[in-house]
Amino acid sequence: MRRAIATTFAAAFVLTPSVALAHAGHGDASGLMNGFAHPITGIDHVLAMVAVGALSAQLGGRALWLVPLSFVGLMVVGGALGMAGIAVPFAELGVALSVVVFGLTVAFPFRLHRLAAMALAGFFALFHGQVHGAEMPAATSALLYTAGFVSATGLLQAVGVSLGLLFALEKRKLGYRAVQAGGGVMALFGAAILVGVL
Repeated sequence: MRRAIATTFAAAFVLTPSVALAHAGHGDASGLMNGFAHPITGIDHVLAMVAVGALSAQLGGRALWLVPLSFVGLMVVGGALGMAGIAVPFAELGVALSVVVFGLTVAFPFRLHRLAAMALAGFFALFHGQVHGAEMPAATSALLYTAGFVSATGLLQAVGVSLGLLFALEKRKLGYRAVQAGGGVMALFGAAILVGVL
């Protein structure tokens, strides 16, 4: 179990293109950091991405990496649409709804088929990506900005995977229930965003 958690974090850090900061101009570094900061400064993005990681850990097997990769892949597509000025209908609503849906999948561990989980992750990833892309600052490298928000997404998902794996063998125990309760809180937070309370 500890090896799986360590491997998850190691993979996330290896995939983080922080090396792009080395020998880069200030504008390039700014683009990378702007992209990295965007997902982690929005609590709705943070919760959804951590929940995707926790969901993939609950499903186990190949879903452990296929579900997060489905999210990242479709998020990049959505990001490209946003950068191109192409609107995805109800993008903000989709982001908020994703927090509810992913929170519920953690709170009540549904036995989703791996392909269904990948499709669900990919569907909501389009909304997240479009929002990221549409808010890219002017005169920023699209490539570095994308690398930044993909890296932040991977790290947030790694946190979710790690939490899911950490408590995977803790069913009926306090830690496992705490993860489920966290999913419930995520869903409630998403509902609050949906109704305009937050």
